[in-house]
Amino acid sequence: MSRERFPSFAIALRHLHRPAEPHDVAPESTAWTRLAYDELLAGQLALALVRAHMRKQAGRGSASEGRMRARILKSLPYALTHSQQKALDDITADLARPQRMLRLLQGDVGSGKTVVALAAAAAVIEAGRQAAFMAPTEILARQHLATIAPLAEAAGVRVAILTGRERGPARKEILDRLTLGDIDLLVGTHALFQEEVAFHDLALAVVDEQHRFGVHQRLALAQKGEAVDVLVLTATPIPRTLVLTYFGDMDVSELREKPPGRQPIDTRAIPLSRIEEVEEAVGRAIASKQRAYWVCPLIEESEKIDLAAAQARFDALRERFGKMVDLMHGRMNGAEKDAAMQRFAAGDTQILVATTVIEVGVDVPQATIIVIEHAERFGLAQLHQLRGRVGRGPGHSTCLLLYKAPLGDTAKARIAVLRETEDGFRIAEEDLTLRGEGDLLGTRQSGMPGFRIARIEVHSKYLGAARDDAALMLQRDPKLTTPRGQALRQLLYLFSKEEAVNLIRAG
Repeated sequence: MSRERFPSFAIALRHLHRPAEPHDVAPESTAWTRLAYDELLAGQLALALVRAHMRKQAGRGSASEGRMRARILKSLPYALTHSQQKALDDITADLARPQRMLRLLQGDVGSGKTVVALAAAAAVIEAGRQAAFMAPTEILARQHLATIAPLAEAAGVRVAILTGRERGPARKEILDRLTLGDIDLLVGTHALFQEEVAFHDLALAVVDEQHRFGVHQRLALAQKGEAVDVLVLTATPIPRTLVLTYFGDMDVSELREKPPGRQPIDTRAIPLSRIEEVEEAVGRAIASKQRAYWVCPLIEESEKIDLAAAQARFDALRERFGKMVDLMHGRMNGAEKDAAMQRFAAGDTQILVATTVIEVGVDVPQATIIVIEHAERFGLAQLHQLRGRVGRGPGHSTCLLLYKAPLGDTAKARIAVLRETEDGFRIAEEDLTLRGEGDLLGTRQSGMPGFRIARIEVHSKYLGAARDDAALMLQRDPKLTTPRGQALRQLLYLFSKEEAVNLIRAG
């Protein structure tokens, strides 16, 4: 406080509520910065407590000779990239240690995270234990199963899937086999958290698309076994400052290269007034047996409006191209979405009109065109994710960004960055600069917990200090019982981090 000349908490609040001059309410003012620092400190302290709690519960090392892993890698049609190999080495080393692992594996769309996770799971399975692979949606869970099943079979790994769709006798059979240890790897959705799901000996939990699962779920899945190691995957590369903020309790591995054979994607921006030409181009593509996604934006305030936008586009294209056009949106149930995806993947339909439900993980190598309508309404990271739906096969792929003219400066800059690069890590950094953290991680984007007071673009320089302070306090007073520790407990309550206080109580 003395070095930064921060006011006290009470004075800072008073200044902001009753400013004497305009600068008093600027994010860079000392009053605002003081409160922002408190918020950053509360966040880092909560993460450090989760970390200490995870670490304190002694882990169980799962050492294996790696025979099963070798069989999986041998059955791949390509060799691992350098960063995949390094990530796998780090994870296997973590798994063999007696401390619990909490690691984030981030890589761009198509950088091969699932394969790394499966090879890691092989280490615990070979040691006679079990692994769980959890995805945020049923479509994704089934897609992971499709990627994993042939590789698992080659290595003799017994895999099953558990989502809301498995019911009755089939569900009971899966749960029984799981408890007996007849299933080595269980793939599924939130259903894996449910109370009746009991593992024989769960050693590794792999959580896909972390930002959709909060700290509670991280802990809930980890409590399904004794000293469960946790590996979290995300396909949305997260800027370094934010990694520190949200995943300060984790070790981080990054997959920087794309697997061999991926083609660059030709990205173009076209005004909506030329939509007629775009439809003609899509028509030519499907005449030559290609497939196309057509994405309509989601308008957060009203699901009805987005549905209307997607429905209207679907009707217009259906009139022109007939039965070759299909529709997929968030109001459909899992089975309907899967069926639409299945028809598109099988080639029964060639144009899939969709809202952003296709954003993550949908994999149809034959799709070579993606049209994104009203591209100016999407964030950079989201546009990059959507673009990653194409360019997955050997063919040349195109991404057409349809925008409503005239474009604002931010939208212009966004489109320029997309045209320039396909590096998700660079795109994430640019997105942060263009929009600021609040918007970048708002509910529309990813459901990550945003800040109420701190503004990353202004206050990120204090993150390192907050992290060091939190570590130092816990080293000196792990149970937060001294007067200063009590004050820190108050801080955690003030910023709604009481789960962290409960962890201290739980020991």
